[in-house]
Amino acid sequence: MRIVLLGAPGSGKGTQAQRLIDAHRVPQVSTGDLLRTAVAAESALGLRAKATMEAGKLVDDATMLGIIRERLGAPDAARGFILDGFPRTIPQADGLDALLADLGRPLEAVVLMEVDSGQLFRRLTGRRTCRSCGRVFNVYTAPPSTPPPCGGQCVTPDLFQRRDDGEATIAKRLEVYAAQTRPLVEYYRARGLLRSVDAEGDIDQVTARLEAALKNAGAA
Repeated sequence: MRIVLLGAPGSGKGTQAQRLIDAHRVPQVSTGDLLRTAVAAESALGLRAKATMEAGKLVDDATMLGIIRERLGAPDAARGFILDGFPRTIPQADGLDALLADLGRPLEAVVLMEVDSGQLFRRLTGRRTCRSCGRVFNVYTAPPSTPPPCGGQCVTPDLFQRRDDGEATIAKRLEVYAAQTRPLVEYYRARGLLRSVDAEGDIDQVTARLEAALKNAGAA
């Protein structure tokens, strides 16, 4: 399995990626995690990334692709990988395509997790976190009043909304996604790699749709 997961914030990529990891024993390659690991390890690429970030700039594509190349060389990636958070732009997609061709491990599918924009906004702005145990709820879809509170860890949840879950911030995040990442949909559709999955509704049902899409693509 060699796939890219595409989808707006709140589309359920994280949840479904974890299920794929458990079912297929392939790693999720998240650029955020990779950057933190590379910086902490003080590798050559990590130090370059750290200097860039400390200067208040975005890490350049060449550095990110180098970090991804290193990650895909790890033993646990021999069976495949789930790329999450990369690529975000057409130039990054071109770079990734060249990298994977060089490794002889081309993508098998690119999965678009589709959720109505109104539902996305509702999912994201409804998130609340318990200060005591860190458990995350959604006031619309998974309210904390569902007994027992916090899975029995807290008598009364002390909930707060993270700053980046505010309406203005969420609207901006969705705007950035639409402007920068949605063009990848046509990019991968033109290459015959795109598979769209209805990511609304019951989590188990979404998982079943995702597995069916991957099976049809020969990536399951």
